[in-house]
Amino acid sequence: MSRTDRLFQLMQALRDLPPPATAQALAQETGVSERTIYRDIDSLRSLGAVIDGEAGFGFTLIEDATLPPLGFVPEEIEALVVGLKEVMEVADPALANAAKTALTKLKSRLPEAQAHRLKHAVLTAKRFHKPPEITIDAGALRQAAWEERTVAFDYGDAEGRRTIRKVDPLSIVFMQNVHCLLAYCHLRADYRAFRLDRMDNLNLSDRSFRPRRIPMLREFKARLQAEIDASANPRASG
Repeated sequence: MSRTDRLFQLMQALRDLPPPATAQALAQETGVSERTIYRDIDSLRSLGAVIDGEAGFGFTLIEDATLPPLGFVPEEIEALVVGLKEVMEVADPALANAAKTALTKLKSRLPEAQAHRLKHAVLTAKRFHKPPEITIDAGALRQAAWEERTVAFDYGDAEGRRTIRKVDPLSIVFMQNVHCLLAYCHLRADYRAFRLDRMDNLNLSDRSFRPRRIPMLREFKARLQAEIDASANPRASG
């Protein structure tokens, strides 16, 4: 392995491991000695990487605009194009535009050969049947989830019945061609999924449910997976 490849691998390990990453953990992740880790940390710092920490404590990578441009293998570039193109096809206007500008920024920061591959990627994403139009401010809903703030909205079910829901928003997912909010519903006192195209009159409250969003989302996803597994293996559930 060349020194350049080794430094790229160390950078990725610093991103992947929970900070602060010890030299021992970094050595196991990259397959080199701890002495090499210390030497390579110094090399990365000399190249402009901002890395906090020291021997005996651990290291934390702080992303910095002075870092050299990242390199990607061809499959990673194709994956980035497909992912961003898919967002442009199915997301709400604000997020779709963000994906478009992100693709442009990525192209401008890549080396010439990789920028060419990104521009003329083999893989792409195209949907001829657009998802139902979102009827609320999806950006505000995303922000409420980030800030862990309870929201309220009018909701219509499949039969057209309307209810007022107050929920703790956990995540927005795109599944079965519709955007859904995964949330804890105060009315039902349980987890529920709500279609964004059936929501109206979104209101953000000052009530915070911090810091429970991540464990709640993990619990909800585990329940959904268990339901999927049970339906796929009905004998096992009986």
